[in-house]
Amino acid sequence: MSTKACLVLANGQIFEGKSFGASGCIIGEAVFTTGMNGYLETLTDPSYYGQIVTQTFPLIGNYGLIPNDLESSKIHVRGYIVRSWCTDPSNFRCEGQIDSWLKNQNIIGLYDIDTRALTKVLREAGVMNGMLIAGDSDEAKAKFASLQNPTEKEKLLNEIKSYKIQNAVETVTCDAVKIEKDAQTVFAESAQYKAVPVRADGTKENDPEIAMKNGKGKKVVLWDFGAKANIRRELLKRGLEVVTIPATASAKDILDVNPDGIMLSNGPGDPSDNVQIIEEIKKLLEKDIPIFGICLGHQLLALAKNAKTSKLKYGHRGANQPVKRLATGRVYISSQNHGYAVENDSLPKSAVLSFVNTNDGTCEGITYTDTPSFSVQFHPEACSGPMDTTFLFDEFVNLINNHSYFKDFRANTERVDAISYFASTIKNTKAHNN
Repeated sequence: MSTKACLVLANGQIFEGKSFGASGCIIGEAVFTTGMNGYLETLTDPSYYGQIVTQTFPLIGNYGLIPNDLESSKIHVRGYIVRSWCTDPSNFRCEGQIDSWLKNQNIIGLYDIDTRALTKVLREAGVMNGMLIAGDSDEAKAKFASLQNPTEKEKLLNEIKSYKIQNAVETVTCDAVKIEKDAQTVFAESAQYKAVPVRADGTKENDPEIAMKNGKGKKVVLWDFGAKANIRRELLKRGLEVVTIPATASAKDILDVNPDGIMLSNGPGDPSDNVQIIEEIKKLLEKDIPIFGICLGHQLLALAKNAKTSKLKYGHRGANQPVKRLATGRVYISSQNHGYAVENDSLPKSAVLSFVNTNDGTCEGITYTDTPSFSVQFHPEACSGPMDTTFLFDEFVNLINNHSYFKDFRANTERVDAISYFASTIKNTKAHNN
């Protein structure tokens, strides 16, 4: 039975609705995601650690709980907001309702509010902290009562404003390891749903022997800052041996594994908070080992190369984000989840801007000219989301096998100054942040 619930934003706005999932009170960073599906992947994506996530799509939970689709072993969002949730899910793989799942994992949910109105607030005012209050516990009753008293409400708003996501990467690292499977199982399960490797020309490779041929015998370290499980799956589907290393590892720990390549994973929080990790990446860059960074890994690699990052006004979250590859002019639709971006005009001379977001011109990819390294801000592992860019995992394999794979690209591509290049068509990073 649902009970009274509400979201209190740091600016004083209150959205009243009903509760599902657990009861209680929590504070988090309120964000929204535009994905039309993939709520299971969203809830279990470690990059959402510390955040209260609003789904803009109005109906959530219609295919229930499917354990094989999870990106880690547990829910990582701080709280969950939907317009409505499905009480009777229907799917041949369904193993339960999201309401029961949220309860079991002690995650507060809020529904029956105008999520369009909330999204407009976050788009106009920017990401802000909020508090979810749900249920009839003594704590919840006290919070509801404080909203009726101006003095107590001001204290509550100050408490909300003071919240900060801390120790994010250290908290979520290696959670996906708990649901890892071997390469043959991963490929077989993926083949059932046509989630096999997608090549650059858009064709799918259904034969595991061919798909894994180029990666056989090569070892990759997955440096886990909060990795989604599908990053490992995509590496395994290409025949690579994957060794997961925690975020607390040193460059020496990684080098002791004797890897042929290093994957820098996605993860939560402000990239600049990870000072020690950045220093360790600098040491790895001296070893001429191929490196591929995704999302937070992309940002950390850029920081290690002395670029800068900054917080976006409301971030990019969803499975419909267009990115343009500058070398070809082709636009891909990508899955994204990030609140920070590498500043375009901070890139060093050794960095070539490879992808940009066509909505706002922010940096979506970098290829480095002085080291066998490249990175993307979006999620090529595409879970959930379009599989347009999974070919980047093939490019990583090619780079491992041939460190000069990007040589022609480096020789023939001048460094792009995104500020002037896109001035006539799209906003630059600073304009977006403001």
